[in-house]
Amino acid sequence: MLYYTLVFLVIALIAGVLGFTGIAGASAGIAQILFFLFLVFLVISLVMGLVRRG
Repeated sequence: MLYYTLVFLVIALIAGVLGFTGIAGASAGIAQILFFLFLVFLVISLVMGLVRRG
């Protein structure tokens, strides 16, 4: 999931440099959503790992 976040971030940066603001905005939004989903899954995974040990 983090891989796709980086891919959309790179697409947003390239589109922004080339002047495609609509594509850049959409790609940046998708990258942001995927990044926060990644963080949520990371926290859930860490909590579940701590619960299993205890």
